[in-house]
Amino acid sequence: MNFPLESFLAVSASNPWTYVVFGLIGFAFGFTLEMSGFGDSRKLAAQFYFTEMTVLKVMFTAIVVTLVLLFGAVGLGILDFGQVWVNPTYLASGILGGLIMGVGFIVGGFCPTTSLASASTGKIDGMFFVLGGFFGAFLFGETEQYFTNWYNNAGYLGRLTLDQVFGIPMGVVVLLVVLMALFMFWGAEQLERIFGKKDLSKEPKLRIASAAALLAAAVFVVVIGSPSLEDKYNKLTFHREVEGLQVTYTADDMLANRLVFITPAEAFKSKYNQAMKPVYLDVRSEADYNLYHIEDAVNVPLDRLTEVIPVLLSEPPANTVFILMSNDETAAIEAWKTLVASSVPNVYILEGGVNNWIAFFGADDESLQPAPQASDDQLKFIFPAALGDRYESCSPSPIEYENLEFVSKIKLELKRDKSGGGCG
Repeated sequence: MNFPLESFLAVSASNPWTYVVFGLIGFAFGFTLEMSGFGDSRKLAAQFYFTEMTVLKVMFTAIVVTLVLLFGAVGLGILDFGQVWVNPTYLASGILGGLIMGVGFIVGGFCPTTSLASASTGKIDGMFFVLGGFFGAFLFGETEQYFTNWYNNAGYLGRLTLDQVFGIPMGVVVLLVVLMALFMFWGAEQLERIFGKKDLSKEPKLRIASAAALLAAAVFVVVIGSPSLEDKYNKLTFHREVEGLQVTYTADDMLANRLVFITPAEAFKSKYNQAMKPVYLDVRSEADYNLYHIEDAVNVPLDRLTEVIPVLLSEPPANTVFILMSNDETAAIEAWKTLVASSVPNVYILEGGVNNWIAFFGADDESLQPAPQASDDQLKFIFPAALGDRYESCSPSPIEYENLEFVSKIKLELKRDKSGGGCG
């Protein structure tokens, strides 16, 4: 959020040099693949016979170098990992797809990208592999409807990373992966020596220095750690247009100027605004939620909010708006701080909370009597029964309130786009 994504996209689209950079990156990628021998199916297949382990060494080198640089930048505060797209984990379909691709790799000698590198140099086997891939993608698209429920739901774990799985700091994960990679590099060379009769004495000594440098960099990532939510929050900036000028606000400025507080009228009308998809997050206790809650509101108590952040970061459409509500505003403000520090986009607070919603839409409901002794962020009404969203004011009539007027506060921020994954 230090630099708005929409501004970045606008600059990229208007600057032709951006596409030159993309082209150079693609050229370097293809050049590296061919230089490493990845266009030769015999070299690729040789790793399964333990005679030539170049594929493993090159690919794992790319992975661990990227890992160290990525989380080194995160630790130094240069990069916000919450803004990096992480493909959701679908465990069951991922395992099956991995098995299919692995068998195809062994039999055909290519993975998708290496087949393109091979085909581009005129190799017939690479061309046929690419054609087979296109046909397979077409066939999948035509038959996916028959197993879409399993494909999209079996083993779905959302945005999941290893630090969450093992409950350890990301820096430690980086160090462990680097150590694993270095051990695999050593093991790969021993396999080449045994099965491929390779003379390791002729290997460049620079690889040992490079391994040491990589290990030192991983230790550095552990030492600097990752920014806390408080650190991230204090560095946040938001950009709003005021009288034709771009004004930059800190997160505290956004709260102080009440730029993220939306009226009950706007929260209600957003449900019928086709340009956005509102998600009502009720951060109150389950007891208060059961007493009274707005229709379609999802109860996520404040002390469990961090558990759903991976879901909020991964799956919702780009036009999703999260509307936080507590009884008044106190808990909702704390929830807002947590979500924006975690890089969840388009987060707003219901002005005055549920109490204000009831006062606005339920003023004529005689069954709801004021509770004058209620303290801060407690329900200020007495309810005859815990009816949840079955009170009339929980779901106001769109016809009755068709002509509501309000000053709109919601400004949709573009969400980071999905990026493709795959092997080299």
